[in-house]
Amino acid sequence: MILPNQAADTMSNDAPWTEPLLLSISHLTRYSYEGNVKDSFNEARLQPVTDSLQQCLEFNLHIDPETPIRDYPDFYANCVHYFDVPEAHDTLEVEAKSLVQTNPEDRWEIPLVGQERLESPSVQDHFFDFLHSSEFVSLQAEVWREAIDALPGGLTDVWKDTVTIGEHINRNYKYTPLSTNVNTRAVEVVKKKQGVCQDFAHLMLGLCRTHKIPARYVSGYFLNQHKIPGEIEASHAWIEVLIPGYGWKGYDPTHRRVPDTRYVKLAVGRDYGDIRPVGGTFRGKGTRKMIVEVSVQRLG
Repeated sequence: MILPNQAADTMSNDAPWTEPLLLSISHLTRYSYEGNVKDSFNEARLQPVTDSLQQCLEFNLHIDPETPIRDYPDFYANCVHYFDVPEAHDTLEVEAKSLVQTNPEDRWEIPLVGQERLESPSVQDHFFDFLHSSEFVSLQAEVWREAIDALPGGLTDVWKDTVTIGEHINRNYKYTPLSTNVNTRAVEVVKKKQGVCQDFAHLMLGLCRTHKIPARYVSGYFLNQHKIPGEIEASHAWIEVLIPGYGWKGYDPTHRRVPDTRYVKLAVGRDYGDIRPVGGTFRGKGTRKMIVEVSVQRLG
């Protein structure tokens, strides 16, 4: 079972939000199957993280058919909820409800970091996973050429060049819903010149990694102030780069901006394959229909 990931807003570059926000989030995934299935084993990465930029104040996960839920941290410290449904069933609902307080960034000025610092063993060894190819981000020739086009002069400063790469994607790629699917790879995005937030995140990972910038995928939500009443929202995706001497810093190529207090982070990984919101296996003919409903509301 795989949850599609599409952007929750159209491309924009409005002023960043710096006020703390209290956000209520509901995320429902409903599967209906082609007859009864059984021995369903599943993982969910739906609990928002708690860090300096956000606090998950409340979280509740409901499964129907009802079944015990266990949780554990994965390799990248994401909270994973595991559950299985051994008996026969023809539908499965996974509903997560969260209350999150988001806070503005208050860290010091971003330092200038050049190529030499990125080549140090402390970076190359500790962040190996975020410097090389992964399931959705293969550093093939097409991705390499796009990386050169984005930074023709090569890397001079990690953060400045990260922003340049993000702006290159935003300027040259068209946000087009349904033009790709959940399994689209970065090299396909280069060829299509279009996609959604997941695709732009994967592409930006490839361009950053080509220039030896450690970069990781981020899944989460975005408060969409322009949605039509009753419109179903979706999950969102962006990236974070590692700046030695500073830490991880986010950038959203879909909206051409740094994530602010409208953003809620769920999980991080090498790419989408590491952070699927809901994924698993079962015995049966297959899935007839999947419905995903996401709501992000501001409470204060």
